[in-house]
Amino acid sequence: MREIVLDTETTGISPAKGHRLIEIGCVELENHVPTGRVYHEYMNPERDVEKGAFDVHGLSTEFLSDKPLFADLAAGFIEFIGDTPLIIHNAPFDMGFLNAELTRLNHPDLPNELSMDQAIDTLQIARRKYPGAQNSLDALCRRFGVDNSGREKHGALLDSELLAEVYLELVGGRQPGLLEMGGDTKTSNAETSGGTSLSKLARQTPRTTPLPKALTGEEQAAHENFVAGFKSTALWKEL
Repeated sequence: MREIVLDTETTGISPAKGHRLIEIGCVELENHVPTGRVYHEYMNPERDVEKGAFDVHGLSTEFLSDKPLFADLAAGFIEFIGDTPLIIHNAPFDMGFLNAELTRLNHPDLPNELSMDQAIDTLQIARRKYPGAQNSLDALCRRFGVDNSGREKHGALLDSELLAEVYLELVGGRQPGLLEMGGDTKTSNAETSGGTSLSKLARQTPRTTPLPKALTGEEQAAHENFVAGFKSTALWKEL
């Protein structure tokens, strides 16, 4: 089973207002194990990056000015992802920008848009699993003990690597003892640049320390108040 963990960075928050993609990062999984094969590209948005967006990802208009256009990368990107399920945190945001770029091209050999049915939204999974809790990528990294200490700024490839680890926890946890898998390196010419090494991601080694409690202090207190409201003593307290 092949899956693609995907993240993007943009010039702003709304494609409807003319904002554009500036970075795409993808990590390939096979049977929930990273293969080491990635896709990573920066692109020239042909417009300025808004200050608010720059403060988030640190990618300036000047830095992006000599990068290829999305139009030059689109075919390779579509070939890489194919019809594989896309694992995305807050999928409507990224899919909205990707589809806006594809629609702008109107190229006969490319889809006008990607189907939202292809996207698996980890934000929605986390909200169902931990209602009322913080479910940002940073919050989920803390919950699952995923090392995000290198995430001073958002970055599409780094965030995809972190999300891959978080996703594996959301769907059932890492499987210890799996061997590192070799990957096909014939992808983007930028696939080994930026972000952090995938080696620790692919090894899936057992944890040296237990996971922190899934419940926050507020959630634990709310549960205890709920149980205290029972008319009779909870069965498990009598055991």
